Amino acid sequence: MTTTQIKPTPEATTQTPAAVPALSPPPDPAAIGLAQTPEPRKFTVAEYYRMAEGGILGPEERVQLIEGEIIVMPPIGPLHAGSLDGSTSIFYRAQDDRFYIRTQNPLRLDNYSEPEPDVILMQFRADNYLTAHPTPVDAFLVIEVADSTLEYDRNHKVHIYGRAGIVQTLVLNLPEDCIENFTEPGPQGYGRHTLHRRGDKIRLIALPDLELAVEDLLPPLPAAATEESGDDCG
Repeated sequence: MTTTQIKPTPEATTQTPAAVPALSPPPDPAAIGLAQTPEPRKFTVAEYYRMAEGGILGPEERVQLIEGEIIVMPPIGPLHAGSLDGSTSIFYRAQDDRFYIRTQNPLRLDNYSEPEPDVILMQFRADNYLTAHPTPVDAFLVIEVADSTLEYDRNHKVHIYGRAGIVQTLVLNLPEDCIENFTEPGPQGYGRHTLHRRGDKIRLIALPDLELAVEDLLPPLPAAATEESGDDCG
């Protein structure tokens, strides 16, 4: 098991200039034709739903709203699907009145993000989530199964969950045959990143009596696979 501490990039420091006499306000850049930096137009969750209702987004499209941007997700291949089914079965066997399982359905993070994680372990709610999607306060654990989207998932998407305050996110890193464990959420995302390989155990922060074996969550190794531990993970 390898652990790294994630530190935000320090902002460059600037020296405060001495006070100068007040001058008239600068001219409007648009009025005098100065160059301006274009800004993307971000969509809210409500607008995202209206696009779906109006047919702009078709029911067959695999899209998610991430920080105001509509992200097109790649098709789910057999490796991804089989790994998701196998890992989810572990939780169904362990399920009791402590948590509820949701797979590939929306998680409302805020007004601009509604991703659809591969797995969410959620606390029980009286309405069984029939009246509203879960929010970060409902989520005990988020899992993303990553193959073709590995770099995006572990370098960007997981930190959206961290900024939302979700206590723990696991990335099932299929190309490198390991699990990446993100904890210590904060304003910059997750502050702690731990790598777990076959033979390791992972303890869930929100469900401390539930310990997971890495090899139970990852797909079985091919019969001809070597016993190398995948030192390139992460």
